[in-house]
Amino acid sequence: MKNTLRLSTPTDREVVIARVFDAPCRLVWDAMCMPELLKRWLPGPPGWSMVLCEQDWRVGGAFRYAWRGPDGTEMAMHGVYREVVPPERVVRVESFVFGGQARGEQLATMVLAEQGGRTTLTLTVLFPSKEARDASLAAGMEHGLAEGYDRLDQVFASSARA
Repeated sequence: MKNTLRLSTPTDREVVIARVFDAPCRLVWDAMCMPELLKRWLPGPPGWSMVLCEQDWRVGGAFRYAWRGPDGTEMAMHGVYREVVPPERVVRVESFVFGGQARGEQLATMVLAEQGGRTTLTLTVLFPSKEARDASLAAGMEHGLAEGYDRLDQVFASSARA
């Protein structure tokens, strides 16, 4: 059975995403924090590429990602880690920039929980307003994450075969 992404909006400002991976927690953690792995599963929309992936996974450390589309359009995300508890929890403040336009700041909390060699990732994003949350949903947040997480399944499967 295919692992599918589940999305809910428990409050006017939150999005909660849950996804199960057929991999132990440590592998999922590594895929979230190691730039060489992130580039394999988080290239952005179809035809895009990740051109920058920098992160300092410690409290107060910063991260920066940038993507470029086939037409030269750029998208970026940056922020600061507030809490890092390997391999189970990360809290960070993040901001998106698309086409030179800042999209505001949000608080993202990722929790990993392993059971029986499978890991559930729960991502809670708290937006500054209902409008900001709704704009992210309308821009395809769910679709983009689902595609990326499906690619991550492929990364895990190819590693298991190697």
